[in-house]
Amino acid sequence: MLNGEPTDLPGPMTIAALLERLGIDGRMVAVEYNLTIIKRARYAETTIEPDAEIEIVAFVGGG
Repeated sequence: MLNGEPTDLPGPMTIAALLERLGIDGRMVAVEYNLTIIKRARYAETTIEPDAEIEIVAFVGGG
């Protein structure tokens, strides 16, 4: 599941690879993996397991 939508990935990949595939700058989002916020420094080492739930939240600025 990716942001509440069923999503098939082409194979095993890390959070960093998923963000790259989606064209998302990892510095501009927070990623929740199975209800745990993943630190940006761990995106490249965190492998997405089958049936994982991922939420990607973009930062929004304002004033």
